[in-house]
Amino acid sequence: MKIQTTALILIGALALSACSGPNRFGFGGAGAGGAGAGAAGGPAGIDMSALGDPSNPDSLAHFQQVVGDRVLFSVDQSVLSDEARSTLLGQAAWLNARPAVNVIVEGHADEQGTREYNLALGARRANSVQEFLISQGVAANRIRTVSYGKERPIEVCSDEACYAQNRRAVTVLTAGLGS
Repeated sequence: MKIQTTALILIGALALSACSGPNRFGFGGAGAGGAGAGAAGGPAGIDMSALGDPSNPDSLAHFQQVVGDRVLFSVDQSVLSDEARSTLLGQAAWLNARPAVNVIVEGHADEQGTREYNLALGARRANSVQEFLISQGVAANRIRTVSYGKERPIEVCSDEACYAQNRRAVTVLTAGLGS
């Protein structure tokens, strides 16, 4: 009985880690940091070598660390800042050069406000990014959006520095990535 219980706990832990791991979308070793796993800093538990070499322009690491995979927003806003537009111009150029790569744009919010409000705000943020990428020539059928609202913070504390990092949209590469 003890072995069965241990086995069930192990299976459950593996299943949960598969859902949140860097390859949670299941393609060629290229997952994402979009749900708060922010690969640039090498968070605990993520094999950074699976992201590729940042000097290789076709790697996930290059997209995340050089091009930039996220943009930040002001409080209660979904309007793109000049800095966000600059990052998204780089994303659009990168994506236009790699037409086989598809993306999911994740919209996020800080912990302030209700769950419903933050889900709607995250959706507006993701849509702002999607519309900008489309305006720069990225085909609409290559971009999906999802809102996580305040459910997936990358910083957890009750001060503005944390809130600011959680008010974001993250472009997650989902298919067609070379190594």
